[in-house]
Amino acid sequence: MPDESHGAPTPYAPPAPGAVTVYRGAIVFDGTDRPPRRAAIVVDGERIRHVVDETELPAVLPDGAETVDLDGRHVTPGLIDAHQHLATPPDRPRAEAVLRRLVHSGVTAIRDMADDVRQIGDLARATLVGEIPGPDIHYAALMAGPSFFDDVRTHQVTRGAVAGQVPWMQAVTPDTDLRIAVALARGTHASAIKVYADLDAATVAAITAEAHRQSIPVWAHAAVFPAGPREVVEAGVDTVSHVTLLAHACAAQPLTTYRDKPPIDYARLTAGDDPVLAELFALMRRTGTVLDATAALWASAEMTGGGPEAAERARQNSDLAAALTAQAHRAGVPIATGTDYETPPDDPFPALHEELAFLVDRCGLTPEDALRSATAVGARSAGAQQLRGTVEAGRLADFAVFDEDPLQDIKHLRTVHLTVKRGRRHARADFEAGR
Repeated sequence: MPDESHGAPTPYAPPAPGAVTVYRGAIVFDGTDRPPRRAAIVVDGERIRHVVDETELPAVLPDGAETVDLDGRHVTPGLIDAHQHLATPPDRPRAEAVLRRLVHSGVTAIRDMADDVRQIGDLARATLVGEIPGPDIHYAALMAGPSFFDDVRTHQVTRGAVAGQVPWMQAVTPDTDLRIAVALARGTHASAIKVYADLDAATVAAITAEAHRQSIPVWAHAAVFPAGPREVVEAGVDTVSHVTLLAHACAAQPLTTYRDKPPIDYARLTAGDDPVLAELFALMRRTGTVLDATAALWASAEMTGGGPEAAERARQNSDLAAALTAQAHRAGVPIATGTDYETPPDDPFPALHEELAFLVDRCGLTPEDALRSATAVGARSAGAQQLRGTVEAGRLADFAVFDEDPLQDIKHLRTVHLTVKRGRRHARADFEAGR
């Protein structure tokens, strides 16, 4: 006889269609070009049905709707971390703890940038159906040249198999049938293909063309070695990661491999007005290529804590990240808020809050710019702009509620009161009680 049970409990599942909740009394920054306004948000199941002036509520509110009074608090779209790694190597308890902290800190979606898909796929399912609390996970399958698969991380994420020979970690050679390779990557239920390293420009372009033909986005390192930044952008990738890798557009010698990067002229590039990069940023603006800057990464304790030499390297790269991100922003490049690290487990808030503060404090973005980067642009980076990133009718009911206005001070993100993810409430007080 078939087992007709419903499986594991789903205490964090989205509410069913027809379960209507109205959030009243909030000042709403909806992530579009519209200024913040006092409005009510009507949620039906996991979707936003209406965002209206309070005077319009009687005309749209069904009988029996639940009401939540937000008492003049501030609402933004749910935040998006565009660069996470939850399973390199796999560690389920740690990953669940990170996800729990994220969703209780206003984060409703992340991009996982290539890990062990066997675990990431299950985590994505578990947060989607509500077995565990956490943001939605948009994850990538990786492609790189064969020489990259000497990297120990590729073995950490393919234990029991062969790195480079599994659908989520594929080595690409001139003999690879890209139609099959892309189809295998899509079969992992990945949201995108990540192009990582040790591939030439023609191969990056061929992967991108085939991926787009099969309707899957391409996320790439900003330099793939030997493919340089301009070649990566010209290939048509959707998002590039790591702003400091853009410095290799100005390399004085040809790029070779990921492990053999040429030196960077920090003095030249930290001036923030390099003409070669100005041309590259103009190209990115024309093509709509999103920059996942990971700008605060080099200022993190993870990078600065390895002794004097590591601290100096981190300082140089942090200054470089700030200068290049600022130049990209001035040029109109869409910037997403990725982290590529996490704060320690005992920190009450995630690295994404540090990335947003770095963008404001070091890169010249206003709090409003930074919040759009973490919401509407973040959704673009994940290929999910039709679902999330703004507080509008028809979108997923993903939004964060703050006691103080983060548009006035980005540090007010630490006053998060409530996260609504797919219509399910995650109160910050519940997280604090469980720490």
